Amino acid sequence: MELRTLRYFVAVAEELHFGRAATRLHMSQPPLSRAIKQLEADVGALLFVRSPAGVTLTPVGTVLLDEARALLDHADRVRVRVSAAAGVTTITVGILGDGTDPGVSRLAAAYRRRHPGIEIRVRDADLTDPTCGLRTGLVDVALTRAPFDETALTVRALRSDPVGVVLRADDPLARRDALRLAELSDRRWFQFPRGTDPVWQAYWNGGLPREGPVVRAVQECLQAVLWNGTVGLAPLGHDLPAELAVVPLTDMAPSRVVAVWNAGDTNPLIRSFVEIATTAYRH
Repeated sequence: MELRTLRYFVAVAEELHFGRAATRLHMSQPPLSRAIKQLEADVGALLFVRSPAGVTLTPVGTVLLDEARALLDHADRVRVRVSAAAGVTTITVGILGDGTDPGVSRLAAAYRRRHPGIEIRVRDADLTDPTCGLRTGLVDVALTRAPFDETALTVRALRSDPVGVVLRADDPLARRDALRLAELSDRRWFQFPRGTDPVWQAYWNGGLPREGPVVRAVQECLQAVLWNGTVGLAPLGHDLPAELAVVPLTDMAPSRVVAVWNAGDTNPLIRSFVEIATTAYRH
């Protein structure tokens, strides 16, 4: 069994859907399906029960999943140890926004257990660059939020969070259970500095051109709401000052937490980091 095929299998087993697994692996679905069928032929048994809604693991598939994860973990450790012997012992991680996300904490703990000899340097990024300095070489991998321009980058989705609008607690709309974007059309929205990724800016403006104060950091966004009544969007589930409230938006696409790195970068430390992150953010 090739390690690449086992990675394909694990992706399908974790996503329980060929389409989602193909997206995660950055490949089309037909070659993924062929690879799994060949693996089943090699094993001599079905690994998945297929249905229009997705797939479920067979008993044989469940056993192989445990073994495949163990083999891939060992392969990653081998690559990391070889890299360490060659002098590659540090990676720099960019983190956008809330570094207190429990997914980050689980990832940090799991990575330390797996690679105790590797030093992780962390760069806390502001909202003007959703890739956290990846394109300029300041970081090796970023934990951030999509969407943004993905040209020459590889993106792995980790989690999706519903989004709400942050308002002053005394705002009449703050008493609502839910809102639609159209109900905020007459408000001022925060803006990012000129030159910020337009895909990123458009998402946080609800897909339409807006006017409002320029901000660079999460705290500046919150202060703009508090002082000026500016509309700000934020993922649900974050703690806010008592003076502010968040109301869910029913027609806003979820905010995707992603790991992103430069396409073609084969650093095994990054590969291992992303695989551990995928698991850490699912719990």
